[in-house]
Amino acid sequence: MGILLSKNLKQKQSIKLTPSLKKSIDLLQLSRFELIKKIENEIIENPFLEKQDYDYDNSFNEKDFNFDIESKLTLRETLLDQLNDFDLSNKETQISKLLIDSIDESGMLTESISGIEEISNFFFSESEIEITLKNIIHKLHPSGVGFRSYKECISIQVKNSSISANQKTLVNKILLNKNLDDLEEIKTKLVKEGAEKKDINRAIEEIKNCDLSPGLNYEKTQYIETDLKLFLKDEEVKVEFIEDSFPIIKTDNDLIDQVKKELKKKKNEKLLAKINEAKWLLRSVKKRNETVQKVGQYICLKQISFFDENPLKINTLTNKQIADEIGVHPSTVSRILRNKYIETPKGVMPLKSLLISSVSKTRSISPLQLMKLIEDIIKAEKKPKSDKRIAIELNKRGFGLARRTITKYRKKNNIPSSRHR
Repeated sequence: MGILLSKNLKQKQSIKLTPSLKKSIDLLQLSRFELIKKIENEIIENPFLEKQDYDYDNSFNEKDFNFDIESKLTLRETLLDQLNDFDLSNKETQISKLLIDSIDESGMLTESISGIEEISNFFFSESEIEITLKNIIHKLHPSGVGFRSYKECISIQVKNSSISANQKTLVNKILLNKNLDDLEEIKTKLVKEGAEKKDINRAIEEIKNCDLSPGLNYEKTQYIETDLKLFLKDEEVKVEFIEDSFPIIKTDNDLIDQVKKELKKKKNEKLLAKINEAKWLLRSVKKRNETVQKVGQYICLKQISFFDENPLKINTLTNKQIADEIGVHPSTVSRILRNKYIETPKGVMPLKSLLISSVSKTRSISPLQLMKLIEDIIKAEKKPKSDKRIAIELNKRGFGLARRTITKYRKKNNIPSSRHR
């Protein structure tokens, strides 16, 4: 048997993460505060970078600055400290701590009740966790903390507010109305029921004035600086990148030309790398800011009803939809959304909080919309339908839903099972 030595050429595609690409990815996911610090460090370390001076406006107005952005205590520390004000049993304390550990920096409960039950190794039941959430966590300051949806966030704040009982009743009637797409229709219905138009408008204003990120003022781990600002005028949405306080950097071209002349005589790889790094930083920061602005603009266009005339309506929106619109990869969008905040008429909000995934893979439907569909089917039933039967009925309409999904959102809507209906 002979041995044959031969050369074979073969083409192969592979993804290689270059150092430059890795640095660009790292830059993209930095918060505004972290990016400014990085730029300042680069200016100190790189002689080919320089910072342009600001044209400061001496007419400083205290009202333009939010002194509550940085706090002495984190949100978690604040919430844990308040538990001492309640006469809690050992079980209630343990459940409360589990719930607090599941609250993000905006004040939202990120874990489901069933998920927290699982985290506790099923030591606590879903009903015990739900009761603790409503009777303890929802009474803590800042008001609205521990919310699972913006609707619930508003409801908690209104319940804890000092407005009149009549106003609270009107707000709850608006919140509980399932037809959230048409506020005029809601107003007409309330007027027919005997409510005054001025009281209805005041109730809607109360809803609009609620803080949808009540926890942000208590976050100490980093300074919260907004990258974007939303402007609404005559149903037009405009999102701008906030240039104020953002460092304007440029390359020192005179120094670069002088050094390049010297480099022709004697090569110096380190100096050449510094020049390239300076140029790369300028391009990358500009590209990063433009991409953040594009993402913010698209998100706000999709959620215009939420920001404008209908504060209760939020549409389904995913990373992939945004990626397809602006022509980037979904993972890029995911990185952009990290630690990015936008200043809106409803206050400072994390960009990622404006994204809600559809509960169906085949059709766009938010959790609230699915809960309404389930409720409508159950209201119209002559004989109690099982969750499997409801899933089949909805899937005939084009929704790709599992039985467990129906069970999950039926429970969220506080509707008993078919056996107990």
